[in-house]
Amino acid sequence: MEKGRETLIVTGSSGLIGSAFIDHVGGAYTEIGFDCKGPPRPGPKTAHVITCDLSSDESVYAALNEVRRLGHGQIASILHLGAYYSFSSESSPLYEQVNVRGTERLLHGLRDFEIEQFLFASTMLVHQPCRPGEHINEDWPINPKWDYPKSKVAAEQLILRERGDVPVVLMRIGAVYDDRCHSIPLARQIQRIYEKRFIGHIFPGDITHGVAFVHMKDMVEALLLAVEHRKNLPQVTTVLIGEPETRSYDELQRAISRQVHGKEWKTYEIPRTLAKLGAWLQNLVPGVDPFVKPWMIDLSDDHYAFEISRARTLLGWEPRHSLLETLPRIISELKMDPVGWYLENNLRAKISADR
Repeated sequence: MEKGRETLIVTGSSGLIGSAFIDHVGGAYTEIGFDCKGPPRPGPKTAHVITCDLSSDESVYAALNEVRRLGHGQIASILHLGAYYSFSSESSPLYEQVNVRGTERLLHGLRDFEIEQFLFASTMLVHQPCRPGEHINEDWPINPKWDYPKSKVAAEQLILRERGDVPVVLMRIGAVYDDRCHSIPLARQIQRIYEKRFIGHIFPGDITHGVAFVHMKDMVEALLLAVEHRKNLPQVTTVLIGEPETRSYDELQRAISRQVHGKEWKTYEIPRTLAKLGAWLQNLVPGVDPFVKPWMIDLSDDHYAFEISRARTLLGWEPRHSLLETLPRIISELKMDPVGWYLENNLRAKISADR
């Protein structure tokens, strides 16, 4: 690996955000990727990727020993993006093993290195949802509702206890998407409308509520700015990264349907008890691939809107994309290559022959 450039370690380097970040940075830094054996996508070409299983003491320490052997005892930033995340179940032991204990393993193994920054990718879901008209800031109450954000809160607290004198950035991120979608809930929403499913007309929550999104390009730019500004940031920096305008579920439904079918999609609210029963029954039907699980119904009303003045002030960051402006590109990509789009977004294809 080339000497003379500052070194970054990126965990989860073959993931969507990790690979996009490394591609964005290019050759500006010496990038070392940590990732599990057999990543779902090819590793970034500009990074030296080292096999690292965050759930294993031996694997984490072996990966760090390899970094040391390569001559990188001084690290400009650790971008800790690697994590376990799944919509298939509300809980999993991997949230504790990977997200919490994996972070602990990494911090303990890094004590012999000179570290200028530890950047942790957290989530907006650690916060208590707000009401329409309100905006969440970094001091908003913490109230995670399921195991994934709970594990992120536990990892944040662990970082603050174990960081020593290493400056940290806790980056709480909105729902990430890109021009090919790559957002599981958004892709499913588009799929229901594209396939004209009846279930796409009903919603078990307030259709005027929504969540904050952020485009992948804006996300990786925020990461890079945090690295570049690391020497001027407070010792502990918590920052929200997301678009300042949150679009409601109904607004997205209408925008998607206009792009897909040329007319607006009518959405009806239904009681949660009925929605839970429907989700439960769908999960019992052989051959059906329902995305909505009964436990998700209670979260459907949650509303997340961001106040991002801290990101603007400390990082000089401003999102250049918006979900509504990007939707035509996302739908265009779907129409041009529906099979590929479905595969990339892990959807079960039910595409009619006339498409």
